[in-house]
Amino acid sequence: MSNRFLVTGAMGCLGAWTLRNLLQQQAVAVAFDLNTDPYRLRLLLSDAEIAAIPIVQGDITDFSAVERVVLEHGITHIIHLAALQVPFCRANPVLGAQVNVTGTVNVFETAARHQEVKRIVYTSSVAVYGPRDLYGPDPVPEEAPLVPATHYGVYKQANEGTARIYAQDNGVTSIGIRPYVIYGLGRDRGVTSSPTKAMLAAALGRDYTITYGGRGHFQWGDDAARALIALATVPVEGTRICNLGGSRVTVPEVIAAIEQAAPEMAGRITFTDTALPFPDELDDSGLRALLPDPPETDLAAGVRATVEAFRDLIAQGRIDVENALA
Repeated sequence: MSNRFLVTGAMGCLGAWTLRNLLQQQAVAVAFDLNTDPYRLRLLLSDAEIAAIPIVQGDITDFSAVERVVLEHGITHIIHLAALQVPFCRANPVLGAQVNVTGTVNVFETAARHQEVKRIVYTSSVAVYGPRDLYGPDPVPEEAPLVPATHYGVYKQANEGTARIYAQDNGVTSIGIRPYVIYGLGRDRGVTSSPTKAMLAAALGRDYTITYGGRGHFQWGDDAARALIALATVPVEGTRICNLGGSRVTVPEVIAAIEQAAPEMAGRITFTDTALPFPDELDDSGLRALLPDPPETDLAAGVRATVEAFRDLIAQGRIDVENALA
């Protein structure tokens, strides 16, 4: 039987990039999301490509809805991305837990009950780690102490535990990745979205201030999506959790890449010099053990591609210019 992929949270940034790459690989993909407005998909796909994707409206917190879409579409692999991000979890912790934790349990329980599901790949987060001063100067490994400082981080840590118990008790095979800063088309929500908004501001010719500084891993959405898809079929048993690599750079280096892509913006993109409350660098050797050559686009190339894509979309009238940076 050929692989059939379910992408939960398909209308989000990573969901859109994942569907784009699955289509490019001519894989069978089904989109699952409570939101059925494909405005992020329209940034990456043509109307014909979007029409070719079965988009199933469903609530990840509803076990019967998750089970039904898996059975009706003969799903063999689940790329689980459905989640509410840090500001939403802070504003409504109950709903955040229902979506981020119960929703993940529903995905794993479905796989436990239906052995046709061969693999779950899901997103955890750098937010499971504690503040940078908790760790030494070396890149932080997957097994380092987890001391999340937000509801969101706690929920993601719980999901890693859920994966471990379902592997232990039910034989469900899964791989989780911990992204840091995802950037690229469609990245318009969440604490770490402002570098992408700065790229959009550059395409619009507007001043912009990135809301944080410091150093971290920057991962182009296209690379992260390709890694998720590749991890869905690598030979592995049990459960794994991997830090996602990417470009280890400072926010000023990101700004320099934006100015390289848009020289007319020199001096017009600034930043707030407050670092994110996470380690500066993560050890991604666990990922490289599974994917010896993981997708990693050079920061300058990824930023240039993003700024140029925004310019094209603006010229085509496919971005709401008035509210673009809201």
